[in-house]
Amino acid sequence: MEFIHKPVLFQETIDSLAIRPDGIYIDGTAGGGGHSRAIAERLTTGRLLAIDQDPDAIRTVTQRLGALPQVTIRQGNFAQMCDLAHDCGVEYADGILMDIGVSSYQLDNPERGFSYHNDAPLDMRMSQQGVSAADLVNTLSWQELAQIISRYGEDKNAVRIAKGIESARKNEPITTTGQLADIIRSSVPAAVRREAGHPARKTFQALRIAVNGELDRLREGLEAAFSLLAPGGRLAVITFHSLEDRIVKQQMNKWCQGCTCPPEFPVCVCGKKPQGTLIYKKGLAPSEQEIEENPRARSSRLRVIEKNGLPKWGSLLD
Repeated sequence: MEFIHKPVLFQETIDSLAIRPDGIYIDGTAGGGGHSRAIAERLTTGRLLAIDQDPDAIRTVTQRLGALPQVTIRQGNFAQMCDLAHDCGVEYADGILMDIGVSSYQLDNPERGFSYHNDAPLDMRMSQQGVSAADLVNTLSWQELAQIISRYGEDKNAVRIAKGIESARKNEPITTTGQLADIIRSSVPAAVRREAGHPARKTFQALRIAVNGELDRLREGLEAAFSLLAPGGRLAVITFHSLEDRIVKQQMNKWCQGCTCPPEFPVCVCGKKPQGTLIYKKGLAPSEQEIEENPRARSSRLRVIEKNGLPKWGSLLD
């Protein structure tokens, strides 16, 4: 199956990076190479480091962009961005992009086990290594599963679903997405089954987040990206659900916070100054036209921060 991923908020994201022809840029989630290509096409003497943890994505972006002299490709999670960048001779970047979440390819490829729409091995590992979703549903206690489903899926039926999984696996191991989807459907109240959308959606999201440690990696990736930004550089982050967006929003607001002295102090004694400036106060949501053309864009949001200070010039990527 060809790695196809339609980037959301595409033009808004590229414009927000304010790409300079001689700048250094990092795409922390290269995927099918859509954003990476758009960045690379705007470079002359500048360079792009394209990163992705998915081996399928690395093969695809290498085929599509590997011949471009301005592009360097490395496999890894964006939480490892500092090490990957330094290994490539990158000390700082003028712009960094992180497109968070699961790609269209991963969702649409049954073999990857991300979706409840097809019966396939229950996997969900973005890196194709480590503990799978099948490992979690067959080994964790119902209490641990309920906590994952409640925390990462925000599903009020988490306990029902977790107990349903525990009961079903006593008869046989849960090894496919179809098995799990049927168990979830039979575990929730009839009223939930009548609602629009599949009742397994939130549980599948929760398991995917748990399998890949997505929220922890996001926090680490944000810190790594901001530390690599040159003064005047921009970090653009696209999120797809409220848990991700909340983390990005809170972290960017923290970087933009200045003095933390109590309001009754007549003068500032902490000396803290804002490290960044938000480009969009509330972030950008997709247009109605984009949502109509690509329904998966509906929940997406773009947030961009610029690092304070005078810009650096003459970045080099070996």
